[in-house]
Amino acid sequence: MQEELKKKLAKDPNGLLTYEYIANNIGSISKVMPELVENMIMVDKTGQFVVSTARYLNAIDKEKFADSIDRLIKAAIEKDRDRAYLGDLAASIWGTDYKERAEELKAADDNFRRIYKRLYPVGM
Repeated sequence: MQEELKKKLAKDPNGLLTYEYIANNIGSISKVMPELVENMIMVDKTGQFVVSTARYLNAIDKEKFADSIDRLIKAAIEKDRDRAYLGDLAASIWGTDYKERAEELKAADDNFRRIYKRLYPVGM
């Protein structure tokens, strides 16, 4: 990634600039996607744009961006303490019927298990 862009995105106050850069340049940024994801994780304190980026990349090409999506989901679990965005993330990644398939998904995907546990805590 070019130094000027790197400096600009490092000053991104909440992740919106990084998200917009990814969305506007999706066809030409595969090589720098790890750096962009790292920047997004660094600058987004609430998880809002981390989640939006994971959802966007999943919609564009979930196989091609699998590593980036995985990193973003893990970051979202840590950042979204208020659970404001995790429900939308679960529906986007695992389908709107994820609640009906929860047991199957929890057994197959650690990220899903962690999100589901955060969304639907037992014993509270």
